[in-house]
Amino acid sequence: MKISDLLKQIKRSVSFEFFPPKTPEGEESLFKTIKELEFIKPTFVSVTYGAGGTTRERTIRVVKRIHTQTDLTVMAHQTCIGHTKKEIIDILNQYKDIGVQNVLALRGDIPQGQEESFVFPPDGCRYANELISLIRENFGDWFSIGVAAYPEGHPESPDIDTDIHFFKKKVDAGAEFAITQMFFDNSYFYRFMDKLQKVGVDIPVIPGIMPITNFKQIKKFADMCGATIPSDLIKRLQPVADRPEEVEKIGIEFAVKQCEDLLKNGAKGLHFYTLNKSKATVQIYKAVKDLL
Repeated sequence: MKISDLLKQIKRSVSFEFFPPKTPEGEESLFKTIKELEFIKPTFVSVTYGAGGTTRERTIRVVKRIHTQTDLTVMAHQTCIGHTKKEIIDILNQYKDIGVQNVLALRGDIPQGQEESFVFPPDGCRYANELISLIRENFGDWFSIGVAAYPEGHPESPDIDTDIHFFKKKVDAGAEFAITQMFFDNSYFYRFMDKLQKVGVDIPVIPGIMPITNFKQIKKFADMCGATIPSDLIKRLQPVADRPEEVEKIGIEFAVKQCEDLLKNGAKGLHFYTLNKSKATVQIYKAVKDLL
């Protein structure tokens, strides 16, 4: 089913994000995680797409496998950076041919180390709104199109209002729902939603939740995407950074409180960045399920 239709039918959604593993062993481990999460009956799951299209074949394979081997609704991430329009259309035709109807349309990241030398294909899309227009022009309403949202602003945006301006362009091009980048301070999400309301954007925006199970890893992710980790949380995590069980306990406890606050304040659902693991996500879900 289309995610846009599902979101209209339910009060709140629960969804999971996975990445395509590099090895056959990693892929089997991922499908073990998927099996462990299936009891939650997520509204949908998504599969990421590597910077510059580096995971193209793996992403396609995992999306197809989830679609054909499970009962889950799957959404394929699709970036435009580094691809010609023909390549993008070819990929999306592969999804259409097997019945996948959901895509997360993203500009995508320039591969690390190529920031200065990267060349955009002359016959490509430079921005997500152009990708959305390309999808609509070639596939009409076949795909339900989601986009990324940045509660603290995209790292390349000079300010949040500029980011809101470009977010609206994606909606005007045909985006039907959004999933946020991870954030740890809910005030940024509430501010973002208020600003969307003021410019007349009312598509569902689902908060992206990243359970902290490895402090050094999450700090690196946060630095890359510009997400603020609250200072009081850092003070709790730093002394136990080398004790995984303690980090996980604090991280899950924090995520539970964050999710409870979001749900009590009207969030449309929760999208968990699982890192292909189930333990933390299951614990958080069980703690907040009565609010969903």
